[in-house]
Amino acid sequence: MTPSARLQAAIDILTELERTSAPADRFIREWFRARRYAGSKDRASVTERVFAVLRRRAHFAWRMHSEEPRALVIASVLGEMDEPHSIDALFTGGAYGAAALSEAERAAIASPPDAPLPLAVEGEFPGWLERELQRSLGNRLLAEMIAMGERAPVDLRVNTLKAEREDVLHDLAEAGLDAAPTPYAPAGIRLAHDEKLSVLSRLEAFENGMFEFQDEAAQIASLLCAAKPGERILDLAAGAGGKALALAAAMQNRGEIVASDIDDVRLGQLGPRAERAGATIIQGHVLVGAPPAGPFDAVFVDAPCSGTGTWRRQPEQRWRLTAEKLAELTRTQDLLLDQAAATMSRRIVYATCSLLVCENEDRIAAFLGRHPAFRLSPAADIWQAETGTAPPPGMADCFSATPLSTGTDGFFAAVLERTR
Repeated sequence: MTPSARLQAAIDILTELERTSAPADRFIREWFRARRYAGSKDRASVTERVFAVLRRRAHFAWRMHSEEPRALVIASVLGEMDEPHSIDALFTGGAYGAAALSEAERAAIASPPDAPLPLAVEGEFPGWLERELQRSLGNRLLAEMIAMGERAPVDLRVNTLKAEREDVLHDLAEAGLDAAPTPYAPAGIRLAHDEKLSVLSRLEAFENGMFEFQDEAAQIASLLCAAKPGERILDLAAGAGGKALALAAAMQNRGEIVASDIDDVRLGQLGPRAERAGATIIQGHVLVGAPPAGPFDAVFVDAPCSGTGTWRRQPEQRWRLTAEKLAELTRTQDLLLDQAAATMSRRIVYATCSLLVCENEDRIAAFLGRHPAFRLSPAADIWQAETGTAPPPGMADCFSATPLSTGTDGFFAAVLERTR
């Protein structure tokens, strides 16, 4: 592909991403699978530009006075050039290349904004969300958003049903991977960068079920469930089952875990994962209406959320979120908490990968108002009892993780105990 054709490919992908809910990385893989003429360097170049645009979309839109994919790509090129006029050599038209610049585009290139950057542009978040982010993050908002713009590390959870952390660290070192224990989660391993993800999934240690991909914050939240061998636990809104697998390891594969979700496709991924992990106590349950019958010792509510805590990994999600979607999500979160309470469980762990108070503390406060038989159990006390170590940053009554404070994805967890 010529440099101009690579730019047009990035424009085409960004245009299609506005019409799909598929994760950007998965969509890009499928896009190139249908275009075999693109070589590995072409794929790498186009993918890097698409993600650069997604991470700095607000800046690029501000620079070009437009949110159109083509304008965003033009702005991304301008940021790489010493002389703006040399951009003409890249927009040459032709059968596969990006079309020549229009007069309107030339005018935008020639007149960069001279006003101070709005906070939403500087922090790369939707302007309509500023008030809620300010309420949630306070004076850390901009610093947190800058941290959210960095590339995320790769975190692994060692499957203690099959291996010890030192064993997996040794295997990773043998494969030439630079890995170290995570700071807080006792079974966690961190790789600084994600360039070798494909290598990880081909390792014999992965194929043998010795580790799973899981961010450290999610591992910490799973530990707050305080799952014990022989218990019966419901993983509500289980998705592909990452938390269920962590709980099975904590329970030493003794007891019962019911993994329930409305998405049978995602839930279908759990069977092969559980088999690889040697976790035989997990039962899948497609949720239709009411959750599975209780009682349970604990319910882990892995609630659907805005995903604001995962913006490092999925930068496209910040531009897909709307006020209407957020309101719908909070209603779903309340429903799931009420369903969890109806199972007569003695403990509920509520978790989101969100930074927003409206999805986190507000939902807990509303739940306690509706269900006076429950109380908030301090997460820090549970952590110390389970691990014998000091709580991670952001852990007190609840657990609130962010890239800036904990080096993890943004995450929230609260533990609710039944008192009567």
